Amino acid sequence: MSKPFDYSKWDNIELSDDEEDVHPNIDRESWFRMKHRSRVEREDHEDKDKKRIKDEIEKASQRIKMLERDMKKINKQKEEDSDSDDDDLDDTEAIKIEIEELQTQNRQRQAKLDDYEKNKKWNVDNMFEVKEERTVINESAGKTNYTPSGYAQSTVTGESVKKQFEETDKKETADAKPAAKTEAAPVKPAAGPAKPAASAAGPSKPPQPRKTDASEVDSDPNFVYTYHEFTEKYADLCEEFMAIKAFEESKEFLLKHGDILLQEHASNYLLLASLEDEMNGFRDKMKQTCKQSQIVTNIAELAKGWNTHPGNAIAPFFSRMEQRDFLQGFIEGLEIFQQKIISRAVTKRMEMDQQRKTGVSEQGVDLNEIPLEERLGPGGLDPLEVVASLPVELQEAFESRDVEQLKKALLNMSQKDAEYHMKRCVDSGLWQAG
Repeated sequence: MSKPFDYSKWDNIELSDDEEDVHPNIDRESWFRMKHRSRVEREDHEDKDKKRIKDEIEKASQRIKMLERDMKKINKQKEEDSDSDDDDLDDTEAIKIEIEELQTQNRQRQAKLDDYEKNKKWNVDNMFEVKEERTVINESAGKTNYTPSGYAQSTVTGESVKKQFEETDKKETADAKPAAKTEAAPVKPAAGPAKPAASAAGPSKPPQPRKTDASEVDSDPNFVYTYHEFTEKYADLCEEFMAIKAFEESKEFLLKHGDILLQEHASNYLLLASLEDEMNGFRDKMKQTCKQSQIVTNIAELAKGWNTHPGNAIAPFFSRMEQRDFLQGFIEGLEIFQQKIISRAVTKRMEMDQQRKTGVSEQGVDLNEIPLEERLGPGGLDPLEVVASLPVELQEAFESRDVEQLKKALLNMSQKDAEYHMKRCVDSGLWQAG
């Protein structure tokens, strides 16, 4: 059975702020300061006395060692020379007496040191001592993982993204192989006007974004997603965050996914989503998206002021939101932001209406976005139906708006076919006669 730990040394703990011995007529604070000063002075005196005793013990020990060496020399000489005189004997006796005296003095000194240690009073200054001190430096402490505007930087590397896109390309290629074996039958040219394609009757789907090729991704460790690549990968996560209504749930979600949602691309996604909701007539959804957008923006602004990663500002931001003044300020800022979105949506609609009236824009007009009754040409034909029925050469000419290419395509056709297609282009409004 192991020996129990001895706690007796903790029985004699001295407290400077002990109130048991304070006289009612004495100020407590002054009494505490006096006791503390007396304890410090007593300990300094004891430390000096201990140091003096240890020095004396060290000197006496060295003297004893020297005398013992002399004793050995005398004894050796006695063994070698049997005719030694009485003087050597006297020297030996004197050395023995001195050694015994020094040893007695050292024992007394050591007893005094033991007495000091036995009667030592423990206090806050001597109960503990530092055994080891170390300074650990983080090698990444000087690196910043946030932008000057306060948003988080992407944590991915170019090499990892490149591997992701390579795996996606392989999967799409494998899925496309079975479909590639089935070839479509050649389509015979129609003698009369072609029937409109099924997709031309209704609004067309928005153009699909171009897939990122793995060869286009840089392997630089400081790689950053483009906005298209970011939305392609994290759009669902942004949509999930947009639907959260409670502040506490938003806080937990940001603490879990803040490295993604606190990036500038995510902020831009929320901004564009709120504008799109307003333009589509979803006012309540727009307000909800604006609220989530402002949460991200305010956290980024707070982190920018502190010059830190926005993840470090999540908890402080939501703590401030529990205070009435900060919450009121957030609501007022949110209302101003919502009004800006509403105003921008009105301006955007006016720009789109103007483009529809002129039929021309910098990038061209998507006819699928114009109602059927508004896009009919002077001859009552739908330009989408007419474009779908044109030969490939004429379609390419109209899409590129190249007059020379249009003339060349018409010259390669018979006069009858050229007149037929051009008349339909005039009746649909694709071409202005004269």
